[in-house]
Amino acid sequence: MLELGCDICNDLEASARREWLVTNGLGGYAAGTVASMLTRRYHGLLIAALTPPRQRVLLAAKVEDSVQYDGRFYRLSTNQWAANVIEPEGYRYLEGFCLEEGIPTWTYALGPEVRLQKRVWMQAGANTTYVHYTCLESPRPLALVLETLVNYRDHHRLTRAIGQWMRVEPVGHGVRVVASSQAIPFYIFSQDARASTRHEWYRDFFLRVEAERGLDRVEDHLNIGDFHGTLAPGKTLTLVFSTEPTPNLDGDAALEERRAYARQLVETAALEDAPPEIQQLVLAADQFVVRRNLGADAEGYTIIAGYPWFVDWGRDTMIALPGLTLATGRAHIAREILRTFAGLVDQGMLPNNFTDTEAEPGYNTVDATLWYFEALRAYAAATGDLALVRELFPVLQDIIAWHERGTRYQIHVDPADGLLYAGEPGSQLTWMDVKIEDWVVTPRVGKAVEINALWYNALCTMAEFAVALGEPDAEYRQAAARTAASFARFWNAEVGYCYDVIDGPQGNDPTLRPNQILAVSLPHSPLAPEQQRAVVAVCERELLTPYGLRSLAPGDPAFVPHYEGDVRQRDSAYHQGTVWAWLMGPFVSAHLRVYGDPQRAEAFLTPLLQHVNGLGLGTIGEIFDAVPPFTPRGCFAQAWSVAEVLRVWRLLHPAA
Repeated sequence: MLELGCDICNDLEASARREWLVTNGLGGYAAGTVASMLTRRYHGLLIAALTPPRQRVLLAAKVEDSVQYDGRFYRLSTNQWAANVIEPEGYRYLEGFCLEEGIPTWTYALGPEVRLQKRVWMQAGANTTYVHYTCLESPRPLALVLETLVNYRDHHRLTRAIGQWMRVEPVGHGVRVVASSQAIPFYIFSQDARASTRHEWYRDFFLRVEAERGLDRVEDHLNIGDFHGTLAPGKTLTLVFSTEPTPNLDGDAALEERRAYARQLVETAALEDAPPEIQQLVLAADQFVVRRNLGADAEGYTIIAGYPWFVDWGRDTMIALPGLTLATGRAHIAREILRTFAGLVDQGMLPNNFTDTEAEPGYNTVDATLWYFEALRAYAAATGDLALVRELFPVLQDIIAWHERGTRYQIHVDPADGLLYAGEPGSQLTWMDVKIEDWVVTPRVGKAVEINALWYNALCTMAEFAVALGEPDAEYRQAAARTAASFARFWNAEVGYCYDVIDGPQGNDPTLRPNQILAVSLPHSPLAPEQQRAVVAVCERELLTPYGLRSLAPGDPAFVPHYEGDVRQRDSAYHQGTVWAWLMGPFVSAHLRVYGDPQRAEAFLTPLLQHVNGLGLGTIGEIFDAVPPFTPRGCFAQAWSVAEVLRVWRLLHPAA
């Protein structure tokens, strides 16, 4: 169990910065701060995925909860208003906060005699959120007033008061809410409290993180009803927010069901004896694994790239798959993800990005497809499931053939040297994929070092699969040998490490970036042992931080130390020094490969494991500033960051 004491909880700056997250396996989620203060547009108690994992809509914004005891009102919520007023100040009553089996849990001390606990979780597989109150101690029953604030908007947008909006109808144990004739209805229930309807706008919530990000930062929410209940010592009271008309209203039973689900995840991973941070990351890993509607009543699995704003990305999914599924003992999910994406291959390419709408996925990546080979290799190595390899082998053959003859964006094997070329003006196909209007911030057209390391690894993997399946392997071995021989062109002997890109429009790019670490960390490396050691050494010396690798060496004129400001400022810094947590995984793998020192390799993980109790509580975020104090930025929960820590921890601690 991860805990925060009152020294953090009673400090508004600290408690408003620490964010919690719960999810439902459909792409829906609830998120907020320890202070119960809204600071992002993505904070709310029910952000439902109406077409899993897409079409995420904020339905329940928050509960303004108050306790009446001994003639006094205690308001537990905290709000910042546009007039720069903090009111109420419920954080002052916070005695502690913890993640109890992954469930955000607040403990309030209302004077010396009264302690109240609140929990929030979502039901797995349903757009249903529970807010559960327990009276831990009190001489007399407590009176609770729970004001329910709702909305109906895309989770990326903001709402301002629009007059008479929402139709609220009493139903058994609660209310039914209908935003419009096109909207799905949703419900607020409690079998422990009495509902009364209202229609009152709460205006001008100030979202401080949105302001820091240079975005719109003021929003209104609608109070459509209050729930009044009495809570005796040792008893519980539950609010249920749901798109289901008949969810389970027994809060105690639903809580035990969620706890059992969490325990089962840790048991399945066979990590009952692992450190609590690793056990918590197993629960975090589950937050990213979601169902995807494939149409025609078909379903598959996919991986949400990050909360709160990403959907699923092909690249992120394939990089994260081993850590999120194989390292946690859930190979069956890996199998379904691999099958799902095999059905999406088009012209030899995996889709890169999906959206929250019905739009077709974008096939604008060169590396997602190559990571697919590594994901399948890792799956086969962990399970011995040659049946799936046989099933997908024709897809892999088709991918190789398309790359050899050429596909979108000039992705093709150069017949002169067997290396993979990708890109055209205005495109950005690798993971360093920021583009601001017509400006490609990190242009990498040509033969990128990690793309060709992945290409070599894919060819070697194909040869191994062919042998295992009794298929011809000579073609793949010959192509791999040629790629390895030509990979020597990446070695920049003058500086003792690899070019980032060769044969680009401006020639060879000697910029020191972390991409070359993949040429060491992947199972099949095209570099000689002494070159591998040199790459690890320069990455450790120039790029390594406690939380991952910098995306650019500090000595480079383009280096940006802080990821902050408006959208343009942030996007221009995204890969110009910003630290990426997921790169710690390849670095640790590479370090272990060249030095063979598991104890030292594991030491690199310590700061990230400590960060699990940091700003994104119970998880690991996307990026950090490139200089001390390495402030966390971007998404507060990122799939490949969590996955890579789990993958390498399992590498260092193999399952019995």
